[in-house]
Amino acid sequence: MKNIFLIGTGLIGGSMLKDLRTHYPEAAFYGIDEKEIHVQKAKENGIIDQVARFEDLKTADLVIISIPVDATLEVLPRVLGFVNENTLVIDVGSTKEAICKCVVNHKNRRSFLATHPIAGTEFSGPEAAVLNLFYKKTMIVCEVEKTAFPLQEKAIAIFDLLGMRVRYMTSAAHDKHIAYVSHLSHISSFMLGKTVIQEEENERDIFDLAGSGFESTVRLAKSSPAMWAPIFAQNKKHVLDSLDGYIENLSRFRESLKNNDHKAIFKDMEQTNRIRTILEGIGNEK
Repeated sequence: MKNIFLIGTGLIGGSMLKDLRTHYPEAAFYGIDEKEIHVQKAKENGIIDQVARFEDLKTADLVIISIPVDATLEVLPRVLGFVNENTLVIDVGSTKEAICKCVVNHKNRRSFLATHPIAGTEFSGPEAAVLNLFYKKTMIVCEVEKTAFPLQEKAIAIFDLLGMRVRYMTSAAHDKHIAYVSHLSHISSFMLGKTVIQEEENERDIFDLAGSGFESTVRLAKSSPAMWAPIFAQNKKHVLDSLDGYIENLSRFRESLKNNDHKAIFKDMEQTNRIRTILEGIGNEK
């Protein structure tokens, strides 16, 4: 590949370009971002070589869209209007159904592959980009059959270079499952952080008394609201379903505690310990 473009020069896209630079040393890397400071930082940090415009996409071999999912609904059709039939366009958003629907009838739909890398940190911006972020992580690919086969092959080769394993599913299934294993955990982290800030008026008490358990649980509350608020809105139905189940379990726990039903509390926690073996099995599989 000769020309690689990144739209949205933050953590995910920036980390992807850092890795791709090691595999395509002769390629030129371009960045497009509505925030001038971000593309300049990306250039300073060696993520991109040059700042580009949408009109430059006609020369692209690969375009990575890494912006908030609400913005993707506007930007993706525009990008597909500039690229040629040999250009692979991927997005890395945490929702997939609305994004796939927005280009379902686009004349260049076969140039687009809907993807979601299950990787990231709580940090954002070009400074957060790191090498090997995707190594041994999962890349979810949706509606692969709607992408031209040669571009499917190109994408799989890229994911292989990044050290990722690929999981295929429909966009609807993706949004349902990811609401539980990703979106709900972010909501829980944000709301736990909010509750503690509300109840603990002295910030020093939070700093001094918070242990590693609290720190790890609220880690995701450091994430960008600009990225996550649109995700919750776009995946509203499945997020609400996940919240219903979560609130039901919290309410049951509260009632058990209120009624001194310590056996029920113990049983719930003991049954939930199974999550450890599930996650250990996934870790060994990777």
